[in-house]
Amino acid sequence: MADQIAKGEEFEKKAEKKINGWGLFGSKYEDASDLYEKAANCFKLAKSWDKAGTVYMKLAGCHIKLDSKHEAGSAYVDAANCYKKISAKEAISCLEQAVNQFMEIGRLNMAARYCKEIGELYDTEHNFEQSIVFFERSADLFQSEEVTTSANQCKQKVAEFSAQLERYPRAIEIYEEVARHSLNNNLLKYSVKGYLLNAGLCQLCKGDVVAITNSLERYQELDPTFSGTREYKFLADLASAMEEEDVEKFTDIIKEFDSMTRLDAWKTTLLLRVKEKLKAKEDEEDDLT
Repeated sequence: MADQIAKGEEFEKKAEKKINGWGLFGSKYEDASDLYEKAANCFKLAKSWDKAGTVYMKLAGCHIKLDSKHEAGSAYVDAANCYKKISAKEAISCLEQAVNQFMEIGRLNMAARYCKEIGELYDTEHNFEQSIVFFERSADLFQSEEVTTSANQCKQKVAEFSAQLERYPRAIEIYEEVARHSLNNNLLKYSVKGYLLNAGLCQLCKGDVVAITNSLERYQELDPTFSGTREYKFLADLASAMEEEDVEKFTDIIKEFDSMTRLDAWKTTLLLRVKEKLKAKEDEEDDLT
């Protein structure tokens, strides 16, 4: 390890010497690039991620001087991959610079990919606000390149985080839009009932039983097969329990559905929010009697 670090530092010094010394503008940055690449590899072998990340940043700087934006973007990505091991914040900063380089040369697919990665990193930091920003950017870029499946995946993440932040109308709008677009696609149409279930759960969180009933009617019009699914029955039964303000019935419906189709953490969180509101209403009425 120490041997690799020493070798890396030696290559880095040689690179700096090249840049600060005399020589033709292009060739000195090309020579320095090769040396920085070797230095970064040594630091990676030594698992010295901070040093490797710093050197990749310097390498990106050389590529910018040489007007090689694609190589500069790739070097920023390499830097981000090193920083990911130690600091999400540094990794995000590098990926943002990579996105800028790829945008400038019209590599929108790559820019979309790294915007998505930034969104994922913000998710690990539980910064849903920023996560939404980058997943939205990624979805737009994927859409412009007609990579529909990836665009839909990013839109769903926006919907998921919007619901977590209690922005239910935005989440509903996205899930319904993705469901509509998926209906005419033979590969995606089987996912429609899941999107409509998610939209319906967000409707439940809004607490308007009339709106939920109207939505279920709309979903049947959108996909006539939906009314025959367990997802439809689940939403309709939950709406009925809400209308009756019956917490016990609401809980039993969830337990029954969960025993057949395991509810993930996101759905469980939303259903708990609805249950807590129902319970608060029930307690309020008990206090009045």
